[in-house]
Amino acid sequence: MKNYLLNQIPIDKFFSETVYLDKNFILAAPEMSITEKIISILREWEFKEIYSNGKILDDYAADKVSEIEGIESSEATMISDHDKIINAEEFYTSFEKYVETLFTRVSIKNEIDYNSIAEKIKISCEIIKEDRRYLLRVQKKPAANPNSNYLVSHSVKTTIVSIIIGLFLKLPNHRLIELGISALLHDIGMIKVPPQIYLSNRPLNVNERRAIMTHPLLGFNMLKAFDFPLNISLGALEHHERENGSGYPQKLTGDKISLYAKIIAVACSYDALSTKRPHKEAKDGYTGMLELLKNEGKQYDDTIVRALVFSLSIYPIGLYVLLSSGRNGQVVDVNPENPRFPIVQVFGELTPDGKNKVIETSQEGIYIIRPLTREETEAN
Repeated sequence: MKNYLLNQIPIDKFFSETVYLDKNFILAAPEMSITEKIISILREWEFKEIYSNGKILDDYAADKVSEIEGIESSEATMISDHDKIINAEEFYTSFEKYVETLFTRVSIKNEIDYNSIAEKIKISCEIIKEDRRYLLRVQKKPAANPNSNYLVSHSVKTTIVSIIIGLFLKLPNHRLIELGISALLHDIGMIKVPPQIYLSNRPLNVNERRAIMTHPLLGFNMLKAFDFPLNISLGALEHHERENGSGYPQKLTGDKISLYAKIIAVACSYDALSTKRPHKEAKDGYTGMLELLKNEGKQYDDTIVRALVFSLSIYPIGLYVLLSSGRNGQVVDVNPENPRFPIVQVFGELTPDGKNKVIETSQEGIYIIRPLTREETEAN
């Protein structure tokens, strides 16, 4: 992929192929011009270059792009997209099976190996870097993994979202792997809590709530006993701490909470809000994101919440939505210039060259009216 220095990119021009930030984060689709505002934001964030396999064009035209770059046929492109979705589903399923086996071994044999987990997370980080958009679309499907154990599913989703946040924050690889390990094992203490308590579909009594609130300390002690690094173990201990001191078990505040715990707290809460639990219905991703954005009582680190929003958008990747055009669609990527107006694949519409139509929503053009209900989503 070719790199383009920011100071060499003409304002309001187009690229013939997708433009990337850091070689894995999509900055603009071919039909989006590189505006002065985008350049300004990138400079503010101290980026010096962007990446694309395409060429700079004066204007966007599908036939010109096809002629210049020799874009694959629409059928091949759709197959490629389909293959990526299938690969994401396979990764997600295999990751859940791995975690289920891991938790079972810890529970029955009291065995856990740091090196093997680190290797698994290292590989997972590379996959998430490359395919995060498809992984988020897969895990947002209403029928995905309906029979999976909640603790396993929650740990996998929290790990994926935590790593995505870590990528946005530009954590170096070794810290990204540590974050992934900590996120994967953040609820390991729940193994010591009777499942009839944490999977209960009724309100918990005082003693049951106290039992649930022991899981961070139980997890920390387990990881410490297996000689896990302290910064990884602190993620398990502190992921229920809150910036305003309202969390547990130590009622820590602000900068006393470790970075990994701050990230896991946001990723964990986002998944808890947007996932069906035995005792509550799921909110849609948009409603869950709004709740985190409100940050009532300043429970979460604003920098981490901002990283989540800019990584997933306010209408998160994977969300099914109703558009102002009357069409249904699915959010497939963020708009780094404005997280309120993500990129959406429109159902039932194709471009002139036969591809699935993908648009950048905007206040002046087509925009999102609302998320689709569960019934509407399942109809798609």
